[in-house]
Amino acid sequence: MTSESQFLTGPDDRMPAPPPGCPAHGIGPGGLHRLHEAPDLRALYEQLREKYGPVAPVLLHDDVPMWVVLGHAENLHMVRTPSHFTRDSRVWTPLKDGMVKPDHPLMPHIAWQPICSHAEGEEHKRLRAAVTAAMVTIDHRSLRRTIGRATQLLVNRFCETGRADLVDQFAEHLPMAVMCDVLGMPEEYNDRIVQAARDMLKGTQTAIASNEYIMGCLRRLVARRRARPDEDFTSHLVEHPAGLSDDEVAQHLRLVLIASYEATANLLANTLRRVLTDPGFRAQLNGGQMTVPQAVEQSLWDEPPFSTILGYFAKQETELGGQRIRAGDGLLLGIAPANVDPRLRPDPTADMMGNRSHLAFSGGPHECPGQDIGRAIADVGVDKLLMRLTDVQLDCAEEELRWTESIASQHLVELPVRFTPQPQQDVMSQPSHTPMPVPQPRAAWEISTVRAESEPPAEAPAPQGAGSPARQPWPAPPDLVPPGVAPSAGTGEAGEHGRPRGVRQRFLRWWRGY
Repeated sequence: MTSESQFLTGPDDRMPAPPPGCPAHGIGPGGLHRLHEAPDLRALYEQLREKYGPVAPVLLHDDVPMWVVLGHAENLHMVRTPSHFTRDSRVWTPLKDGMVKPDHPLMPHIAWQPICSHAEGEEHKRLRAAVTAAMVTIDHRSLRRTIGRATQLLVNRFCETGRADLVDQFAEHLPMAVMCDVLGMPEEYNDRIVQAARDMLKGTQTAIASNEYIMGCLRRLVARRRARPDEDFTSHLVEHPAGLSDDEVAQHLRLVLIASYEATANLLANTLRRVLTDPGFRAQLNGGQMTVPQAVEQSLWDEPPFSTILGYFAKQETELGGQRIRAGDGLLLGIAPANVDPRLRPDPTADMMGNRSHLAFSGGPHECPGQDIGRAIADVGVDKLLMRLTDVQLDCAEEELRWTESIASQHLVELPVRFTPQPQQDVMSQPSHTPMPVPQPRAAWEISTVRAESEPPAEAPAPQGAGSPARQPWPAPPDLVPPGVAPSAGTGEAGEHGRPRGVRQRFLRWWRGY
């Protein structure tokens, strides 16, 4: 990757890892940092930026060499230059040389699959066109109603208790409930599929079985839609002229489901945590200086759902960020460090309201096609939750909150809250068309009890003759008529003798409605 003095990857260069707590812990061959052993990746990224600049050499599991791209401009250049960089891991030198074993912990993220996010050229266009076309068919008004109903159903599960964990009981369930409905398999949504998705993403010993459970759900769905298409995402993907095979459809459904689930679950949890722990942030939201979509966008800047994406691979020798990149080198798309690049954002705490130039959804040909769905789930979910639980508060010290961190993401473990218990809501009831009762007139307006000095005294109404209209005026509220003054029955803007009516009389006529 750069000079051999920086990347010593031969078998003779390996050394036993220092024990935790040792100053050398997390340092591998050539003095390079092992990302998976870093106790604080954000701090490490800034340390690497200071030492190497916008592109830095690091090590993955088993001391596999990698570049991490820290600069915003450098990341954009990488994702927007498919002639130099690809998502196809089959060109990655450590993989071709056997350094990356089949049981490598990151193999699920590295292994090439026949999906649009790994393809390029004409194959990428064919697969991406099918996914994009299916995305376009989603009715976003109907989607927001679905999100609203799912939110209320989830809140109904715990609203009467006065306490909840907004990660386990809300953020990890809402995206799965919505995405199962979008894909056309709402009957598959349950606790089991949520647990399987979480287990698969954690890379546990049962991750393979969890992945098979999810793939089983998706294969059954594909078979149903081949036989009986409907108006859902899967049906449009199955029927697209690109002619995807059943396996291609199932793999893309898995990609859409899992990527949307993990990203949106993290986005929901991060946004809610910010609301509950940052008084200034919540005050802006409550005071109207910030909308919920703007709060979500700020979270995408400060705590992107994916901190890095693995990976991009150099197709030819090139230069990036002042570093020599060799053909076959691997690179991490550094979303979190790019979002705080000092050249773009000198003050990392600055308000980025209205600015969408973050890399939370990547960019270039492989930019996330479902980002608007993720934004909608977060926007509606956060808004509906806060409207239901208006006094929700964090139920532990902020310092007690814990995260599980990997190279790819930082996941909040739990978010305990307390609130005033609320009754359940009937989320299936239709809007009522019953007219609202007419409010009673206000009883005490100061201006109505004060007679202007220039106003002539009110005169008693003239008796109605035989030709007078039969309609009787509504009497004014007692406190709007000064003592001793009878309500007027005139029908014009002038009084009985043609004199103009005063302000009070005109106001009383308007109040009575004639």
